[in-house]
Amino acid sequence: MATGIIFLGSGGGRHSTIYQTRSTGGFLMRHGGSMLHVDPGPGALSNMNRIRYDPALTESLIVSHCHPDHYSDAEVVIEGMCKGGCVHRGSVYGSPTVIEGSGGLGPCLSEYHRGLPGKVAVFRPGDILDIDGMRTDIMQAKHSDPTNVGFMFHTPDGAVSYVSDTEYSDEIADQYLGSRVLILPVTTPDENRIRFHLCTEDAIRFSERVEPEVAVFTHLGMVMIRVGPERQAALAESRTGIRTVAADDLMTLEIGREIVFGAMEPYPGRWLPDNVP
Repeated sequence: MATGIIFLGSGGGRHSTIYQTRSTGGFLMRHGGSMLHVDPGPGALSNMNRIRYDPALTESLIVSHCHPDHYSDAEVVIEGMCKGGCVHRGSVYGSPTVIEGSGGLGPCLSEYHRGLPGKVAVFRPGDILDIDGMRTDIMQAKHSDPTNVGFMFHTPDGAVSYVSDTEYSDEIADQYLGSRVLILPVTTPDENRIRFHLCTEDAIRFSERVEPEVAVFTHLGMVMIRVGPERQAALAESRTGIRTVAADDLMTLEIGREIVFGAMEPYPGRWLPDNVP
């Protein structure tokens, strides 16, 4: 079974999150038959319902840092993973601010919710995790939450990297060399640079440095959405020669011999599962 990703949200940053201009629900990754939820911010739960995805199918949850657009739905995702809290199962991974709290940030998971999964672990840059059989390298970032990190997921179909929020530097980009898919949080367009985030020009430099097979723009801020992320991705592709796609809510990515983009079609109405009391 090929590695797959469903983007439960393509927005990010303060204003996209407040107004839900795009959902900010992170993404689900299918790898080797297991399901991992990455950064479940606002919109994760509602979009899982729209596509009739049962969070009890999720084996692991990972949260990069303690900002609401990356964690706000995490506690309920944990309850779903643990079947309403009836069983201790699954794994939760988070930065120090997410799990322990530090420097006035967090913890963003209550003591009760930290007690539900079978495993809870704190990571730091340089750590290597085994997430349901998938090696995951924890990468340094430069962000206003100083414990924020990026991830390189070593899937059966090659390395899939999610950079998470960061400023650009060659040192940060070089961590992701060898990535087949590079998921970049491109919050602002062109050279409209804001501190601790990437703009399109930074994303171009990132792609040129890493040379992935495919680059994906996500974590799109309000100005980026107004300008048109598809046009910004096309600009990056024309400059780098690397296939570059702007994510949309419920976009899918199948990573096998070829990399194929698609979209989940929402079911009409609300889903009421028949396997819960």
